[in-house]
Amino acid sequence: MTDNTSDDTVKQDAPIAVAPEISDPNAAVSGSSALPQEELNRMTDEIIAGIKTVYDPEIPADVYELGLIYRIDIGDDRTVKVDMSLTSPNCPSAQELPIMVENAVSAVPGVKETKVSVVWDPPWDPSRMSDEARLVLNMW
Repeated sequence: MTDNTSDDTVKQDAPIAVAPEISDPNAAVSGSSALPQEELNRMTDEIIAGIKTVYDPEIPADVYELGLIYRIDIGDDRTVKVDMSLTSPNCPSAQELPIMVENAVSAVPGVKETKVSVVWDPPWDPSRMSDEARLVLNMW
């Protein structure tokens, strides 16, 4: 049997560095290749920890574990862009949750500016929840 794996297939000049510690496959985290990997990892961990302090007032689980965070992008200038969704377009917390996420991310040392966008594509559904959120909500 031959091994078709080759170092030639790995792109070394990829412009996006992805932190490996992400536990939720739904939240794509990307960062600037201009930032040192150690700093990118620290910021990623602290941004996610900050987001995990934001709870939907109607659901006893944080917005990260609920799968509401779709993308976190850390720019060269340490500006952070977050794409998030809500459980429903009629969510009563639609005004406050993005502001709470923005404040949590902005509090991370090194973050210059934070922009949170609410997106509806793809629509959120319970399959995006982590095992932790399923356990808290007893949705097995």
